[in-house]
Amino acid sequence: MGIERVVCDFTKSCLSWRSVDDIVMGGLSRSDMRVDQSGRAIFSGVVSLERNGGFASVRSVPDHHDYADCNCFTLRVCGDGRRYSLRVRNDERFDGLVYSSEFGTIEGQWMEIKLPFSGFSPLFRGLVVAGAPPMDPGNVAQIGVLISSKQEGPFCLQIDWIKAMG
Repeated sequence: MGIERVVCDFTKSCLSWRSVDDIVMGGLSRSDMRVDQSGRAIFSGVVSLERNGGFASVRSVPDHHDYADCNCFTLRVCGDGRRYSLRVRNDERFDGLVYSSEFGTIEGQWMEIKLPFSGFSPLFRGLVVAGAPPMDPGNVAQIGVLISSKQEGPFCLQIDWIKAMG
């Protein structure tokens, strides 16, 4: 059997989440991450396109930062049919380079989503950064979830857990 390491189980790790929505650039979207009674995280809110908005996100600092012995993140999620992305930062800055991997959901269905480290794209404010180094899984300083691509309206993504696997 391969390596399996919990990144966030929401009952004892990744307990503090910070919303970073398009409000930072004048938009009106809003989101939050809370943990329900069963220990699942719920990322929810509303994406607004008003005032050039269109994204909502949350981020946290994981308890462990080194996943160099793994090759992917796996999430167990129940979505609303929208597309989301898992985001990783290799530093603690608020703004800067972020590594992103998108995934789709099927409304009302629990799914395990496998996101290979090699599939994470380096972005700066939504644009691919040519020549950027690949994500460093040995230095995961922040982890986050984002909804964007102008998916206007209410959204809700339940997350049972996030694991690093190899």
